[in-house]
Amino acid sequence: MSDTAAIAPTLLRATIEFLRRHAPFDRMEPPHLEFMVEHLRLGYYPKDALIISPEQGVAGRFYVIKQGSVIGEQAAGRKENEGANWQLTEGECFPLGALLAERPVASIYRAAADTFCYELGADLFSRLIALSPPFHDFCTRRIANLLEQSKRVIQAQYSQRSSDRQSLDSPLGSLVQRAPVTCPAGTSIKQALTTMQRHSIGSIVVTGADGEPVGMFTLHDLLNRVALPGRDTEQPIGSVMTASPIALPAHGFAHDAALAMARHGIRHVLVVEDRRLVGVISEQDLFSLQRVGLTQISSAIHNASSHESLHQSGRDIRQLAHNMLAQGVSAEYLTQIISTLNDLLTSRVIALEMRTAGMGHAPFCWIALGSEGRLEQTLSTDQDNGIIFADAEGDPQTVRDRLLPIAERINRQLDRCGFPLCKGKVMASNPEWCLSLTEWRGRFARWLDQCDPEALLNATIFFDFRPVYGQTELAQALRAWLGPRAAGNRRFLYQMTQNALGNRPPLGLVGDFLFSENASQAHVIDLKLKGSTPFVDAARIYALATETPYTNTPQRLRHVAGLLGIAPGEAEAWVEAFHFIQLLRLQQQHLREAEPIESANLLDPDRLNDLDRRILKEALRQARKLQARLAFRYRI
Repeated sequence: MSDTAAIAPTLLRATIEFLRRHAPFDRMEPPHLEFMVEHLRLGYYPKDALIISPEQGVAGRFYVIKQGSVIGEQAAGRKENEGANWQLTEGECFPLGALLAERPVASIYRAAADTFCYELGADLFSRLIALSPPFHDFCTRRIANLLEQSKRVIQAQYSQRSSDRQSLDSPLGSLVQRAPVTCPAGTSIKQALTTMQRHSIGSIVVTGADGEPVGMFTLHDLLNRVALPGRDTEQPIGSVMTASPIALPAHGFAHDAALAMARHGIRHVLVVEDRRLVGVISEQDLFSLQRVGLTQISSAIHNASSHESLHQSGRDIRQLAHNMLAQGVSAEYLTQIISTLNDLLTSRVIALEMRTAGMGHAPFCWIALGSEGRLEQTLSTDQDNGIIFADAEGDPQTVRDRLLPIAERINRQLDRCGFPLCKGKVMASNPEWCLSLTEWRGRFARWLDQCDPEALLNATIFFDFRPVYGQTELAQALRAWLGPRAAGNRRFLYQMTQNALGNRPPLGLVGDFLFSENASQAHVIDLKLKGSTPFVDAARIYALATETPYTNTPQRLRHVAGLLGIAPGEAEAWVEAFHFIQLLRLQQQHLREAEPIESANLLDPDRLNDLDRRILKEALRQARKLQARLAFRYRI
């Protein structure tokens, strides 16, 4: 910490003019800005000087950079990981999150060059927050910045050893440990194995004539494709390699590689930059420090030969989710990973039942509905699914009678894997939701025409359908048929909007939380019904109105923003708010996993720290803004 000096009276006007060139000071009332400037002090920090760190205790000053620049470093991050750092320059301020929550900073701030900072004491910062609405709005609405601070606090709460673990937010390029080892496709298997032994590696990238990667050969391939079949090792490596390996850009993130490994059941991903091979990322690279076996779970599911092993995989998925939550993985990617693995598990359960029934293939499309259809499953999710079968299969009732016993067994097995049966019976084993393509079209057409409460309720579940297994073209055909009919039915969209606006975020006029009058839910907020659902409902309505093909809420919001001329920053604020509420839901479900699903989404906001309470209020305000835009669109 440097010595500071009061600003000379002759420089007060120049200081005001400087501040007015930067947000949020350009929107502050003159008396409030003058109050701030009169109490500022000027501090000097030579290059590499420490400005503030977690070890200094509760943050005591608000800083605005006058000249120079400041580097923010993750206190628990690796020094060589440049992606963990960020730079602040002239006019930027810090550390908002720590001051708002009255806690130490979660990062280390150093001067990147000789730097001068305007500084305001924490008590005066609080007074300025109360005096100036634009300053208050600036400090509390920057959800993305505050979320990053909150995420680090969450990490500390879940694991004292999180600093020793690799972050799934790391760029893939930063994880590459060595130059890739390659060989031409015409190289003999024996020569390739010799190269692998010499470099002590478990995989080698196979290249084509132009030097671009065309395949990969691993020790797993050696066992299955060379040793067991007894192949001649003088044959070319191209004859036994895994062709068309998955490649991701160097600026992608570790969680992208994790998702690819889970979806495809692979253990290696290529890292490329401008079509040039940079390196190879293995599962061990991603998770050796984290002890997270994402692709082991994926492989176990792919290779499962019994339902009992899948029951264990279901438990493993939940444990993996808990571990990743502890590591600070974002809600967006965590729910995608959970949903991806659940899809794999569901597909394997169905495949085993098909084999038991003596069917070589599934004569239907298994569809996911609700949160699973949106790829937004949390730790406490029951089943919502259905079946579409082709009209050409014969009389619908005959086909249905043949499929229902199989669907019943599938639903029961999924229940044993950890996905409770739906209390509302929205499952494929219910004859109501095991229908031919024509019957599904008739069902949707009736909902679009009737617009009664039951139709609107069904719309919130069934309009988010997504194919999971079997004849996926049936689901695609249904979506193609539904899109223009929903978009052209303004009455239906109006009724859906009215229905959605009946579920208001629980904030009062003065920003306090509103609680249910139900004695069993006194002083708690339903994070699902009152938190995430307003975003989900609005995104669905916008998607139907614009024939947006996505079912995922963030994808829908980002896509329709471009179609409707909504500023990207506004849409991103909605997405960040939705993700924060999803993160709170995941936390609650992790802490209350032994309780029923309904209670696992209930939160007493008084149990949150000050920072998270502030962000939750801002997230709910974003839900209100989204609803207000929706109401304006349909003049409600």
